[in-house]
Order: sequence, then structure tokens, then C-alpha cells
Amino acid sequence: MTAAHLDSFGAASELNVGNRSYTIYRLDALKRAGFAVERLPYSLRILLENLLRTENGASVSRADIEALAGWQPNASERTEIAFQPARVLLQDFTGVPAIVDLAAMRDAMVRLGGDPAKINPLQPVELVIDHSIQADAFGVPGAMAINQMLDYSRNGERYALLKWGQQAFKNFRVTPPNSGICHQVNIEYLARVVFGADELASKVGEGGDTRSLAYPDTLVGTDSHTPMVNGLGVLGWGVGGIEAEAAMLGQPISMLIPEVIGFKLAGKLREGATATDLVLTVTQLLRKKGVVGRFVEFYGPGVSNVPVVDRATIGNMSPEYGSTCAIFPVDVATIDYLRLTGRSEERVALVEAYMKEQGLFHDSAAPEPAFSDTLELDLGDVEPSIAGPGRPQDRVPLGRAKAAFEASLPSLLPPEPPRSQKGADARISADERLTVWGESTAGEVRPGAMQPHVGRAEALEHGSIVIAAITSCTNTSNPSVMLAAGLLAKRAVARGLNRKPWVKTSLAPGSRVVTAYYERAGLTPYLDQLGFNLVGYGCTTCIGNSGPLPAEISEEIRSRNLVVAATLSGNRNFEGRIHSEVRANYLMSPPLVVAFALAGRITIDLETEPLGHDREGRPVFLRDLWPSQEEIQRTLQQAIGSDLYRENYREIFAGDEQWRALAAPSGDIYQWNESSTYVRSPPFFTDMPHTAPEQVAEIRGARVLAVFGDSITTDHISPAGTIQQGSPAGQYLVTQGVAPKEFNSYGARRGNHEVMVRGTFANVRIRNRLAPDTEGGCTIHLPSGEQTPIYEASQRYLADGVPLIVLAGRDYGSGSSRDWAAKGPYLQGVRAVIAESFERIHRSNLVGMGIVPLQFVEGASAASLGLTGRETFDIEGITAGVASGFATSRRLTVRAYSEDNSAIAFEVSARIETPQEVLYLRHGGILRYVLRQLLGERSELSAAPARKPHPLPPDGKQDGAVDEGSIQSFPASDPVSYTGSTRV
Repeated sequence: MTAAHLDSFGAASELNVGNRSYTIYRLDALKRAGFAVERLPYSLRILLENLLRTENGASVSRADIEALAGWQPNASERTEIAFQPARVLLQDFTGVPAIVDLAAMRDAMVRLGGDPAKINPLQPVELVIDHSIQADAFGVPGAMAINQMLDYSRNGERYALLKWGQQAFKNFRVTPPNSGICHQVNIEYLARVVFGADELASKVGEGGDTRSLAYPDTLVGTDSHTPMVNGLGVLGWGVGGIEAEAAMLGQPISMLIPEVIGFKLAGKLREGATATDLVLTVTQLLRKKGVVGRFVEFYGPGVSNVPVVDRATIGNMSPEYGSTCAIFPVDVATIDYLRLTGRSEERVALVEAYMKEQGLFHDSAAPEPAFSDTLELDLGDVEPSIAGPGRPQDRVPLGRAKAAFEASLPSLLPPEPPRSQKGADARISADERLTVWGESTAGEVRPGAMQPHVGRAEALEHGSIVIAAITSCTNTSNPSVMLAAGLLAKRAVARGLNRKPWVKTSLAPGSRVVTAYYERAGLTPYLDQLGFNLVGYGCTTCIGNSGPLPAEISEEIRSRNLVVAATLSGNRNFEGRIHSEVRANYLMSPPLVVAFALAGRITIDLETEPLGHDREGRPVFLRDLWPSQEEIQRTLQQAIGSDLYRENYREIFAGDEQWRALAAPSGDIYQWNESSTYVRSPPFFTDMPHTAPEQVAEIRGARVLAVFGDSITTDHISPAGTIQQGSPAGQYLVTQGVAPKEFNSYGARRGNHEVMVRGTFANVRIRNRLAPDTEGGCTIHLPSGEQTPIYEASQRYLADGVPLIVLAGRDYGSGSSRDWAAKGPYLQGVRAVIAESFERIHRSNLVGMGIVPLQFVEGASAASLGLTGRETFDIEGITAGVASGFATSRRLTVRAYSEDNSAIAFEVSARIETPQEVLYLRHGGILRYVLRQLLGERSELSAAPARKPHPLPPDGKQDGAVDEGSIQSFPASDPVSYTGSTRV
């Protein structure tokens, strides 16, 4: 049951805006209790209001409010609090498994005698379908229509599930395919900034009095780039799908009061510098500073010189520098942006009145907040930059691009012998590999319909650019850099320049507003002429959905082992992410993407070398084409108005003709199709008893499934990429009657646990030290000593009743917050992971699936302890630790028994951070815990061990905090098979 609301500080009050009255929970009520709330950072004041409004004596107590109100920047202890987000944001790759799980929970509720209607989102949940469309067709008129047709042919069954969910669940809305990218749609339309204007009235007051409750918009999203909305002053961050599902069902997000890093801005950007240059500079500085697990908040006189769209770009790349969020306060610029994007005047008035009433409206004259630490940047110091070839934080001044690539080239060269001759991938023939991961054979598509003329493949060399993509909400949400790209294209066409014929060019904005203002500004024809035709409204190249390279280009790359490059206006550029054949990937602004497409190579100094020559043979330099800030702003004012946004979002949920015609199931209980290979009922609640076990058993006689080094990402763990025919997942699909050309990607089949568990730890580049000299998801089954795919070994261990563990180095689980990076190991029988350090969200996801994250003590590792992975393991102290809530110690003892019967014992730290996580472990995971709570089992929050402050080490960092933040994509950015059944 939901605990009754309390108001210990008498914070409830009335706010009148226009002719409407709202109830608010006043922050200044805490002043009467002696707290200097005005000294808190903006982000913590948003959290403080959340606690005031949700105080119930159980999940939120008076002591919790006091702990946050009395926050000390350099405290040696951190208190756990329960944050209740106002809404949840999903995209389709993470949304499909979430809806599958909720449907399965309804089945389990019926089986256990409960009310299935209780499995329903309790606050708004909004899903944007943006991760499936890919750039198959490009550089030709009608490319988008072709890609859209292929999208529905591949993903129609997944879309039907989401369409069912929209009618089956309350508070759940779906933005259909080709409407935009979730984060751009979020800032342009979904974000409320303050709830209360258009939402249903909430019960407040006495004697039956009801009026709207006004409160700050907050959210969690199943995408690590959710902090993009921080640019509007909306507090939100990325969480795993498991945690998001619990939040949908009313569970608070358990967290420690964070440290807040203040980032002081001064000055303004100089001529020629863009928001992309700024965010790459910020990323480099914050990575160097070390902000993983912390809040970052921007302040100072320079804030007013950063437009909201630039702020959103900075917030978008929060995962790349590792912070939980990167927020700007609400100010006049925010109000102007809300008006520009077509929000109602009632909404705008409420936001301004509420923020000012609560002291949350940024005023440059206000005293600076207190921060845990600070750093500064003069915006005038930002210079034109790119980042690459493999990490977003590796910023390179534009003038050093050529030299930086040449310095990186030795490390980028393909290994010898080729990877395909090793490990699990050795079973795949060259012909077979042509039908996966974007290498279409010539017979599968008609090049004339799909792509422009491609020529001069023989001219390719190391550093040649084969992909140039204006893509990703990171930059396509920013009209200034998008218009700069269009204006540069216009000048290039006027000078007679064109893209190099080996460059695959594409335009995939995150909103239809972009193409609307391109049309109004008259820039579309010039982009089209350079090959930047519209390919769709979705993430495309930024998440790896870049589509196939032309066959002759692919062949040239493979036959000559070339290190070719991609340039994109995205947020992540890790090896193998953009395309399997492209080893060097560079992030840059949209106008630079156009410029490099003209040059055709990364090995150019754009400050001193020409991009090409005009019709008279005269050299044309970048400086000759680059538009001035005055020209960009003039074009912006002429081409962009609120009418474009209002028109675009008027019927955003209606979808196109294909969406409206899509057949979908109906009813409250999902009717599973047993023959489906896309959507299957998951086994997470199979044989689940009504009540939790009395105790959590120790782990004894465990075998090691894999031994990994540092920086094993969720891209390595979670099934990602195209499904190989020779893989366990491919073999399963063949037995189900699916032809290899219909395999699609792991991301598209996330709703089928049979595929996903077989693809766990099956990344083609993962290296398991237990099976040396292999690559691609192999292990050694013990004690037999047989080399086998990890999945097959796990099933043998499960059949024998042998628990499994994983040994790893630093930064385990960094990158994407993928739920299947925890669900997959759980279904393989993994009970614990022992690593040197964990990424924040993945650690939480492991706990959410009942897997115990254990950390070597400082200075220890598998290597230093002499562990090979061939030992058997006992882990002692779990039973007592869970029973006591780890109240006395989080140290456990591990005993490893070698093959020669010798043994060593060592200590590890249980990374169980909160009492709530203790309950998740006891119940076997967060989903089982939530289901039992909804079944009516006595709430355990009041019975949970009392919250204790969590001590910090002397350096102020949380124990085991990862120094390097997210380095891979969230969500599963899986390029699908490019050879579907539909031929064009």
C-alpha cells in the first residue's frame, strides 16, 4: 500500500497563475527550520522539492529531507534518499523488453491470484520509436521512403507489441516511427519543465478541495543521453531498463545524495566556434576532472551566453564524460525557448511563475551556490575541434586532424591473422559474412534505387572517409549548426564542389522541424546535391544503423586492409560502433561533416589545404565556405518560428499511414504467439513463489564462465550487432525456420529471451582470458577442458547445478545502461561478478537481477592473486550480509580452490549501496520484489534496516567509483541485417 502523505515542514502552499490555482511545496518552508536552502545547487533543490512533496514516513522521512537540506559540499558521508521521477522516457530498443516484462508481470499476477490491473504505469511513460530505421538507401531522392518501407518490413511485429501496449496500459504513449529522436522530441515537445498546466488535477487540500499540483518536471530514461533535457533545467538521467520498469510501477529511485561539481562559464564563443566544439571541449575537461557518478551544474556569467540548444548539446554528452547529469538552471533563455518551440502560453506562464516563486529562476546577480568542487572555462578559448578516432574525449584541434590520424594509424591497423579466422567467428565463411553487419551482396539490392553512383574505389587509402553523416539529436536539435551545414553546402555547390564518390552521405535529423526550416530557408536542394538526402528521422549512423557500404567500397577496404574513417555529428565513436569496416570514427559539427565529405579524407589540414578546386581550377578552402555567425543568425530568424514546432507536434502520436494501418493485438492480457521469434514470454517469473525466500544462500562450488580484462563494456556483454549464422543465436533462429537473411539484429529481437541469452557475451571482439588466443565469445568448460561458446558452456553448468561467476578488471559494464547486460548473465546462471570496479548503472542493473557485484579490495585483481579462472570458488558472507542489511560490513570472503587442490582466500567488497538494494537481492531481483509488493505482501520499506550515512574514502570519491565513464553506446545500437526479404 502507498503510505499516507506527510508534510512535516508545512511546505504545502498555494500559487496563483492567471486564473488557475496550484498547490506547491515551498522550498522556503525549510528556512523556518534553519536551513539555508538558497546555498544549495539548483539540482539539489529540485531533489529537495521532490522529497518534500513525496514525504510519507517510509520511503521518504523527515530525516531524509533534513539530510538533503543540510547538504555539505565536502561531507565525509552521503545519505541515501528515494527520488520519485515525474515521468519515464523510453526508446524502442529498450521499450520493447520493458513492455514484454510488464506483460509477463500481468500473467504472473493472474497466476498468483492478484489483480493484473496493478501492473500499470503510475506516472507518464513516453516511448519514442527512433532506434530501428537505418540508412540502407542514401544519396538519392526517395531514400527515406525506401528506408521506411524496409523498417516496417523488419520491425512490424515489435511495433505491433508497442501499439498493443499503448491501448493496454494507462499513462503510456508511443511516438510512432519516423517522428524524431527521443531526446530531441523530449526537449522540443515532451518536456514540461513544470508539471501542472495541462496535466490532470491531483488531489490536494482538505474537504474534497482539488486543484492542480505544480512541481518540477523530472525523469529517468532508458537511454544514457537522457540528460540532454538538463539543458532546459529539467533534472533527469539514464537508468537501466530494469530500474525504469520499477519506476513506472511507482518504485522510487534509491540513490545517495550526490556530490555536485560546479562548472563556471565566462565569456562567449568566438567567431567560427560552434556548440559542437564547445561540447567536445567540455567533454575533455570533465573527463580529465573525473566526474563519474556526480552531478555537474553550470553557473557563472557565461551561462547567459549559452543558448538553450547549446546547453542541450552539452547535457546530451553527459555519459561521455561520465556524470549522472549536466544541468543548467531555468532562466530567461529557457522561457524564450519554450515559446519558440510552441508550448502553450499557460505552460510558459506556469514555468516562469513557479520557478521564480521557488527561487529556482537563474539570476546572474544571485550568490553562487556551494559545490563539492569546481572548474572553469572561458568560452572564448573554445576552438574548432573534432574528436577521435575512437573516444569522444579525445579532442583534436581541427588543424591537427591529419597529424592526429597519422599518429593513431599504427594502433588502428587490422590485426594479423584476420579476426574472422579466430575463435567462434572461424566457423563463418567469407560469403556468409557478406550478408551480415552491413555487407550486402550486389544481388540483394538494386544500387540505382538505393544509392548514387559510386566510383573510384581504387582511390581509397588509409584515412579515406567512407561515411559522412549529419545525424544524432546531439547536434540536429541545434538550428545554428544545422543551418551552418546547409549554408556551407550552398556555397560549396556554388563553387562547383561535390562530395567524393566513395563517401556515403546521409541526413537523419531528430525532428521533422529540421527539414521544415531547411525547406523554408531554401537549403534542401544544396544538401541533396552533395548527397545529404534525407534518409529518415532516427538515430541511424550515431548508433551504428549506418547501413551497408557500397559493395565495391567494402571489397576494397577488406582486400587491402584499409583503415578508413567515418565523420558524424553524433556523440559516440567507439571502434566498430559506426560500421564494422570502419576503424576510425570522428565526432564533429554538421558543417564540418559536409566539409570532410567534400575532402573525402581525414588526412587533410583544413586550415592550410583546400577542400577542392572550383570550375576555374582555383583552390577552395574551408574559410571560403564557412558562414559567419551573423549570416547564421539572420537565416535562423527568417526560417524558424514557433509555427514549425506547433505544426510538427500537433499530431505527433497519430503516426503515418503505415503506423495507422498496422494490425496489433487488443485486450489487457497479451496473447503470446508461441511461434514468434521476436516477442516471447520471458522466464523471469516462472515458478516464482508468492513470498521471498527466508535467506539468500552462499555461493559454493562456483565455476568461472569468463575472465575479462579492463573496460569490458555493455556492448561486449549484451547481445549487440547482427546475428551471425554460426552463432548459438543464429543456430536457434534457423531451427525456428528463420532464414539467415531474415535474422535482423539482436536489438530488434530484444523481446525474445531465447535469442538474447544466446547472444550474451558473444560480441565478436570480446576476449575471454580463460580461452586465450580466441575472440568472439568462447570459453573453456571445466572440468572437461573443452573449448565452447559461452552460451553452450553456461547451459551445461546449469544442467549440472553449478553456479557461475565472472572475473573482470576495471570499468566492468561501462557504457550503455543495457538491461540485457544483466538479464543475459542471469539467464546463463551467473550469480556474482568480481571486478576491480563497476560502471554505476550496470552495477545497479546487476543487483536488479539478483546478481551480486563484488569488488576486489584496492590493489588486488585476478592477476595479482594468481587467479586463472580454472578454480572453483566459494563466496562466504552473503547470507549474513543480506540478513543484516550489510549493517556492520560489506566485506565478504572468497575461497578459490585450484586444480591441484591448493587454495587461497581473499576479501572482496559487496557493492550493495542501499537498503533497498538489499531487498532486491533477497527477493531475487527488482522485478520480483515489485511484483510481490503489488501482490499485497507487507511493505518492507518500514522494516528495512535504517538508512545510515555512507562514508566516503579520504579522497572524497565513492568506494570503487569508476574513473572512466561510459565509453559505449546506450542503448543497444545494433545495425540490423541489411539483406531483408523486401527487395527494392
